[in-house]
Amino acid sequence: MGGQYRITGGKYPRMRPPRRHGRAVAVVAASTAVLGLVGWGTVQLIDVFTGGDTPTVAGSGKKCRTRTAAAPAARVESLPGPGRITVNVYNATKRTGLAKATADELKKRGFRIGDVGNASPEFDKKVKGTGMLLGPAAARNTSLRVLGTQLGGAELRTDGRKGADLDLVLGDRFTGLAKQEAADRAMTALTAPQPTASPKKSC
Repeated sequence: MGGQYRITGGKYPRMRPPRRHGRAVAVVAASTAVLGLVGWGTVQLIDVFTGGDTPTVAGSGKKCRTRTAAAPAARVESLPGPGRITVNVYNATKRTGLAKATADELKKRGFRIGDVGNASPEFDKKVKGTGMLLGPAAARNTSLRVLGTQLGGAELRTDGRKGADLDLVLGDRFTGLAKQEAADRAMTALTAPQPTASPKKSC
C-alpha cells in the first residue's frame, strides 16, 4: 500500500472472526426442547404408577381423584328367626336346675326347645367358660350366630351331626342368659346389612 498508511514488519494483525449468533440460538432452542421432553416423560411416569385413569372435569382441565366410600349392601346369608331354631340345653356344671331354667327362658324368647338335661361325659364338668354352642357346620354363620346373641362369651363349635338342632352346654361361669335388651341389640347388629366399598369422585 502506498500513500500515508504503510504496513511494516513481518507480522500482520489478527482479525477476530464475527460472532455466530445463529449457533447460540440453536443451542437455546435445543435445550428448551430437551427440558420439555423430560417434563413430559415425568408426567407419563406419574400416570403409569398412579393408574393413569384420573378423570378430568370437562372444560376446566382439573383432575378428579377417585376415593372409596362405604355403601350399604344386602346380607349374603339370611338368618333364621328363633322360632325356626331348636335348642337342646345341657348342664355341664355341678349346680342343679340350670338346664331347665335356661330352657324355659329360651322358650320365652321364641326358641324351640328339644332335649333338656345333664351334659354327656364328653362335656360334663369340662366346660370352664360360660357355655358352648354346638351345631352342624352349615349352621356356623346362621343359627349358631343367632343363638350366640343370647349368651355372651360362649364358645362356638361345629360337628358332623346330620340334623339342624343346636346344643347349648352350660359351663362353670354361666350365671344366666344375656339380658333381653342386650340380646336384642346383638341380634340387630347381626342382621344389619354390611357396608361395601364403592368408588367416589372428589375434585
